[in-house]
Amino acid sequence: MTDASSGGKKPLIALTPGSRVRVRSAGPDETAIDSTGIFRSLVSIGGDNTLAIELDGGAGEEKGRVRLVPVPAVLAIDILEAAKPEEEKRADPSASAAYFR
Repeated sequence: MTDASSGGKKPLIALTPGSRVRVRSAGPDETAIDSTGIFRSLVSIGGDNTLAIELDGGAGEEKGRVRLVPVPAVLAIDILEAAKPEEEKRADPSASAAYFR
């Protein structure tokens, strides 16, 4: 897919660990909860997926606290600063090749 205005490719959008994000999620009494901080990972709890966000201490929140936001409760995610994805760590192909000889 290309960008018609610049003629270049659009960058892929990915939520990568280490990205600074703002997550707006459903809260009690039809209110929304805003969580701003660093996206750490996707965590599974009892078969339900949650986003692990390390809070940055804004809006009276405790800095460094990890908030788990259930995926079905997510209303919006703003990626404020995207982290580059880490290279996949693959096993040494020469070490596993001998197994199949």
